[in-house]
Amino acid sequence: MMKIALITGITGQDGSYLAELLLAKGYEVHGLIRRASTFNTVRVEHIYQDPRESDARLFLHYGDMSDGARLSMLLNRINPDEVYNLAAQSHVRVSFDEPEHTGSVTGVGSVRLLEAVRQSGLSCRYYQASSSEMFGASPPPQSELTPFYPRSPYGAAKVYSYWMTKNYREAYGMFAVNGILFNHESPRRGETFVTRKITRAVARIKAGMQDELFLGNLDALRDWGYAPEFVEGMWRMLQVDTPDDYVLATGQGHTVREFVRMAFERVGLDWHDYVRFDETYVRPTEVDALIGDSSKAARLLDWKAEVLAPDLATIMVDADVAALKCAGTPWVDKPVFTGWDRCSA
Repeated sequence: MMKIALITGITGQDGSYLAELLLAKGYEVHGLIRRASTFNTVRVEHIYQDPRESDARLFLHYGDMSDGARLSMLLNRINPDEVYNLAAQSHVRVSFDEPEHTGSVTGVGSVRLLEAVRQSGLSCRYYQASSSEMFGASPPPQSELTPFYPRSPYGAAKVYSYWMTKNYREAYGMFAVNGILFNHESPRRGETFVTRKITRAVARIKAGMQDELFLGNLDALRDWGYAPEFVEGMWRMLQVDTPDDYVLATGQGHTVREFVRMAFERVGLDWHDYVRFDETYVRPTEVDALIGDSSKAARLLDWKAEVLAPDLATIMVDADVAALKCAGTPWVDKPVFTGWDRCSA
């Protein structure tokens, strides 16, 4: 029988890639989207079908992580085999400006969904999107055994979600797992996240549309991987016999400065000529170094990151350069190392 999956946050980077993956595996996929006055489904438009078509397997539902009753109703209507909770206020810097909202959506929102699953009586498998930001000030390399020490409201909210997921697993026997994912990027990354902010600026500077790029802490060390590979890891966590928690990471660290250099070098420019410091982008409490140890996932899930930061910078810069050449046409995903080309819809 065809498996059914529910994805919260389906319109985000990870949600769109996960929807593609599950559809390719023969799933019927349902996604939760927030009502907005403007269209916010651009990342899934290329896989969306009119639900009235007989072969449609992707369905979108209005809902919000602040509305537990709506979540319960949707679960009972959809009856999913797998639930992937990817919804969050996920911007770390913004979480300092909106700590209450971040806590409600990113933290308590996950409990609303967990409780909706429990009360529904469904025997579905549940994935919680946890984050390397939970480790915060704990020194690298960070693994499943590393103590949490969050340094932002976002990190703290994710720690709460992590422990509640684990508690529901132990208290109610739910198949609930935490995927502790380190930074994973792509051409679909939001334009305010640092990697995409960099690659988009590189493309615009090369095209003569922008003169400078303002950034905060260039010394922050991060473990950057490729989002399509990471959603494969999410899926694998729900296919094993016993629920557990897993770190997904490349195991290699690069500073923001190094990523900037690689991005500018891709188009033949010297980053020193364009990058400027802006203290407004510095967090009140900084996370200095995140480098993950995903040996457990390699051993038990047969998962390993293949695309590393240098290749990732190439993918993202090339995609943003291509997008500028034909801005305004639909986004169509392309294979690894070619990004997505807005010209070829």
